[in-house]
Amino acid sequence: MSPRPRKSEQQNLQRAILDTAWRQIAQLGAPALSLRGIARALNITAPAIYNYYPDRDALVTALIIEAYTSFGDAQLTARDSIPADDLEGRMEAIGNAYRRWALTYPERYQLIFGTPIPGYVAPMEQVFPAAARALSALVSVVDALRVAGRLTAPAFPPPHPDFVSAFEKWKQFSGEYHIFSVSVAILIWARVHGIVSLEIGGQIPPFAPDSAGLYQYEMQSIKKQFFRATTPSASS
Repeated sequence: MSPRPRKSEQQNLQRAILDTAWRQIAQLGAPALSLRGIARALNITAPAIYNYYPDRDALVTALIIEAYTSFGDAQLTARDSIPADDLEGRMEAIGNAYRRWALTYPERYQLIFGTPIPGYVAPMEQVFPAAARALSALVSVVDALRVAGRLTAPAFPPPHPDFVSAFEKWKQFSGEYHIFSVSVAILIWARVHGIVSLEIGGQIPPFAPDSAGLYQYEMQSIKKQFFRATTPSASS
């Protein structure tokens, strides 16, 4: 009987499995992810992978959590690089970090925000904490605007009733932010997400404005729409 691998060897193999899976997704797309293909690439047997990931879905879940964690790290690092009282600067920083992370890791971006993998249903109890944290940087800036009396979003639609209960769960992992701030943040995310997704997919027409310029224009539009220049006076 061969000796059990040391803990460091186990960690190295687990990392190698994940790295190989990312390469496979980048080359063939997430639906083509194959444990046997990963085993062949690593020159190991398929059962060796089963020690870490019993099936393809378990591996996909681990990759999704890793992607959300990486995305959240980039967002929070960008936010915290700007002073807390510079809300415009923080919004620009996380907006630029969003596009930069997506262009750097398109396979990760597509896995969490792109076309769903047929037959795969993410276990929310595992994925939700990392996903909620990833949005928290944007929500925190929007909520700081609200607290400062600088968030302007007249006639903004109320959240769907189903979202209210989900919001309570979201707060467990992201902080005590107002549900209105989360709702506005989701709309802001959707707007930048649209441009980035088109850019990554090569879907922006060649006669359109430069992708980077278009993205910057949209971020400025978002600030003009939602940022009140100064705190309103008591008489206003």
